[in-house]
Amino acid sequence: VPRVAILILIVGTRGDVQPFIALGKALLACGHRVRIATHEVFRKFVRENGIEFYPLAGDPADLMSFMVKNAGIVPSISSIVAGDITKHRRIIADILASTWKACVEDDDETDVSFVAEAIIANPPSFGHIHCAQKLQIPLHMVFTMPWSPTVQFPHPLCKIDYNRAPIERINILSYHLVEIFTWSSMHNIINEFRKNVLGLAPLHMRQAVRLMIDERVPHTYCWSPSLVPKPADWPSHIDISGFFFLDLATNFTPPEDLVRFLESGDPPIYIGFGSITGHDSQ
Repeated sequence: VPRVAILILIVGTRGDVQPFIALGKALLACGHRVRIATHEVFRKFVRENGIEFYPLAGDPADLMSFMVKNAGIVPSISSIVAGDITKHRRIIADILASTWKACVEDDDETDVSFVAEAIIANPPSFGHIHCAQKLQIPLHMVFTMPWSPTVQFPHPLCKIDYNRAPIERINILSYHLVEIFTWSSMHNIINEFRKNVLGLAPLHMRQAVRLMIDERVPHTYCWSPSLVPKPADWPSHIDISGFFFLDLATNFTPPEDLVRFLESGDPPIYIGFGSITGHDSQ
């Protein structure tokens, strides 16, 4: 296996970043050079795990607040009135510009030069496939929730009404709808990025919404197949790997009541809300 300079592009909150630190450490152990490009707030977290860092634009708290206020792909009226949509578009434009800088700019602490030879990214980092096209390098998508079309379950950002059509048809359509809505709201930002920053031709809608499918971009989903098995209609370049765990609790001693609870019956299932922020925690 050739040793390459791998750029990992992550937009999101700590729950999005932490699994990729675990992945980055595994890649380092294989002899690769690894740079994680994510929000400035995670600089210390990335660096203290021995991985190179580059800052992407955007504040994860702002991004999460927007997602919580607009639970789905159609923005709420209150968000439109408050100017959140304009602000969000501005943030996306800044994130796109910073993804390209992350591919080619020197380390901002050590001044060591860097040019990406492969990109690993989560879908919300947006610039991934365009930067990979510009550099003519491999791209591998990795995510913590399903983003590839299947009849098995709907896209996580879609609110589904199963009274309107057969379940399998609605499920597969939900993924295409998310791509169409996303492209419709961002096409001018992305095409300006492609033209003005990367020197690439603009994309039309059919190209854009089918880019991942037509290019057969490999996807790895980092959850356990015991939790959600791989759908039968996912091709061989889309797979499920198991969770990426970063062992941070080496010196943790659980309180006695927790130990008693864990020992008193079947192994429990833990459901948490991660680093979600918003106005209605209850």
